[in-house]
Formats: sequence, C-alpha cells, structure tokens
Amino acid sequence: MSVTAQFAELYGSGPEGVWAAPGRVNLIGEYTDFNDGFVMPLALPHTTVAAVSRRTDGVLRVHSADVPGGVVALGAGDLVPLTETGWPAYPAGVVWALREAGHTVPGADIHLTSTVPTGAGLSSSAALEVVTALALNDLYELGLTGPELAVLAQRAENEFVGVPCGIMDQMASACCTDGHALYLDTRDLTQRQVPFDLAAVGLQLLVVDTRVKHALGDGAYAERRAGCEAGARALGVRTLREVEYAHLPAALERLAGEEEKIRRYVRHVVSDNHRVERVIALLDTDDVRAVGPILTEGHTSLRDDLRVSCPELDLVVSSSLAAGALGARMTGGGFGGSAVVLTESADADTVTKAILESFTASGHTAPRVFPAVPSRGARRVA
Repeated sequence: MSVTAQFAELYGSGPEGVWAAPGRVNLIGEYTDFNDGFVMPLALPHTTVAAVSRRTDGVLRVHSADVPGGVVALGAGDLVPLTETGWPAYPAGVVWALREAGHTVPGADIHLTSTVPTGAGLSSSAALEVVTALALNDLYELGLTGPELAVLAQRAENEFVGVPCGIMDQMASACCTDGHALYLDTRDLTQRQVPFDLAAVGLQLLVVDTRVKHALGDGAYAERRAGCEAGARALGVRTLREVEYAHLPAALERLAGEEEKIRRYVRHVVSDNHRVERVIALLDTDDVRAVGPILTEGHTSLRDDLRVSCPELDLVVSSSLAAGALGARMTGGGFGGSAVVLTESADADTVTKAILESFTASGHTAPRVFPAVPSRGARRVA
C-alpha cells in the first residue's frame, strides 16, 4: 500500500502532499561539527517519507508505518521539551521549534515510513526531523531555506529531544545534491557541493552497517562534547575550531594539567578538521584514491583518542584493508553503527566477502553492506 493510501486509511482522507528527506553517511570529519569545524557528508538514497496535511485545531497527529502502535495525538501548543519519548519526540520537536521561532503551525496529520536504517549512524533522526520541517514549511508557506530548516531541526533534537548533536546531519539531509559530497563549514554554515562521482574513476564507497545499535542520548556523546568544550575553555578559545593544526603540539602541552581524556579529545578534533581539509584538497585535484589512507587515519583517531569505536567497527576496518581496500573508518556517532570503506570497484565484491567472513568467524551478526550513492537532499515528491 502506498504512503498516500496508508495516510487516507489512517486519517480518513488523502494527504495534501508527500515529502522525502534522506539519511546521510559522513565521508570525513567526525565530532567536529559541534566544535565549529569542517565536515563532508553525502546524502544516501535511503529516505524518510512523510505524507502530511494541515490541521487548524491545534492537534498534531503522528504515525509511523515502521514502529508498532497507533496514531499518537499531541497538542501543538502544549509541547514541552524533554517530556516526549520515542520517535514521536522528533516530529513533535520540529513543530515546537517552528512555533518557538514564531512560525504559525497550528497542527498537522503526519504519516511516516522510512528506509533509513535506525541506530546505524546514518542519521535516521535527522531525516525524520528534516522531512517534517520541509513539509510544514511548504504547507504553511513559511518561506524558510534548507539551511534554516536544518538549524530548526537541530534545535528540535538539542532542546526538545535532548540530544546535543551538531548541525551536520540536518544540513546534509536538507542540502545535499545528487553526485556530490557536502563540504560544510559548521561555524558559518557556508557550503560547497563537491563532485563525488566515484564510479567514473573506478571506485566505490561501501557502507557497512554493523547492526550494532547505538543511542546518542545515552550520555557518551554528551560526555565527549562536554570534554571538547572543557578543552576549549582551558585553551582560552571559544571552540576547538580556533586551534590550528600547526599549533596542536603546543596546545597539548598547555593541556598537560587537564584530564588525559581532554587532551585526547582535543587531539582528535583538531586533527580531524585537518583531515577534512586534506580530503577536500585531494578531491579538488581528482586524486581520489589518496583519500583512502586519510579515512583510515581518521578511524585510528576515533578509536584511540575519542574512543567511540567498538570491536565490530574495528573488524570492518581491519578486514577490508586486509582484502585490499584503499581505506576505511567508522562513521557517525560510533559505539556501533556503520563504517565506510573506499575500494576499487573491481575489488568491491572481494572486500565485501572478506568483511562478511570476518564477522562470521568472530561470531558477530552479519552486517549489511551497500554502496553509498551520493543522492538528493530533502524534496517534495507528490
């Protein structure tokens, strides 16, 4: 049954429109966005789809085809941060953020379905937020741009849901374009669409969903964000973006009296910002294969300095490199989720087979492996 037919069955009439917003995978630049740093995500073909109609009675009704349970009804004017739980908090948070920003959103009927894997570090929550924001923006003629919608969606996740994420995921879902990676400066939200047609140069970027679930709201992500902020304070800067890579050794010396983990977090963020700059320079000169070792460097930093990897993610990296991949790293918040693997197209099947066999030999659940195809950001589809 189509999403339109499902909506009509739920709510008694067809929707006013249907919208889609993608998940994302991040090529390089992890835990840098809330430090005002650089990131380079690309949108995936996997999307969250929302069929939506307006309401004028102050009622917000939401339903998901992918989660057991019926329609959840909320008062659009009664939404209070940190009081809703589960997936309805995300669309409710968007309505709250829009209303807090002064936009008239008296209510809506929303039906959702998604192909973005949840808990895989591929931004299923951002896709849910952005598709809701875009639909309401169009229906209520709010006139907001993609970046403005992304900022409101981030506010929904930060303040209403209670996850202190940066802006990367929402910007990727709202603003990415087909065939490109998004080079984003999260300090001022300037962006550049960078051509990223791997097939044309005989390469593939594989996404490996380890099927190990993570939840960024469990405190580990927040602890690292707090540690980065503590490092910035100790260095007398507003954010770690202000620490230049060339000055990293001196900065680490100045942090000698801080907790050891603070020094590790600072080292990761400053060096990962530098890795993004190295990758963009390589892409600008069409030296795409040289990106591989930088991805692997990034994983080592995430594993050893930030300590957000896990045995399954480490196994993806080691087994793919042993099978001839050019580079690999975990992507997203970590503690499970996904990894990306850059490989020659001719070697993709061999690398995939090696990853699957290594998981079997280690007694892990088989991962899901698929190519990352740079895709369109949020849009109206019907």
